[in-house]
Amino acid sequence: MNFQPRKKDEPEINLIPFIDVLLVVLIFLMLSTTYSKFTELQLRLPVADSDAQRDYPREVIVSVSSDGRYSVKGTPVNGRDVNAVAQALSEGAKAGKDSVVIITADAAAPHQSVITVMEAARRIGLNQITFATQSSAQAAATR
Repeated sequence: MNFQPRKKDEPEINLIPFIDVLLVVLIFLMLSTTYSKFTELQLRLPVADSDAQRDYPREVIVSVSSDGRYSVKGTPVNGRDVNAVAQALSEGAKAGKDSVVIITADAAAPHQSVITVMEAARRIGLNQITFATQSSAQAAATR
């Protein structure tokens, strides 16, 4: 009989698979939290606090109503397609390529209407485009 105590093998914990699993979980959490920020955006347009408006001597003001109608320098545009807006812009831009297009769009105007004005300006070669906004104090006063 052998009465000597047996040597017990101590269990060995392999840490490499554990670290691999933790890294995968960490990467998953980093990616999922990054994308969750973009779904929480709440936008209110077109209110902005900016400096005093500049006076552009060669400005062409294009107004876009809430139902998608256009007017260039106060003159209504016949039609709602890009060609009609481009023709009205070319007639209103007396300074030629140096004219500045100022888009004054209603807050409820469809985005496509604003994009149509930008596309019409691009077609006739007007590269300087800006947007007119109202300050938050003015917006609160009109409510």
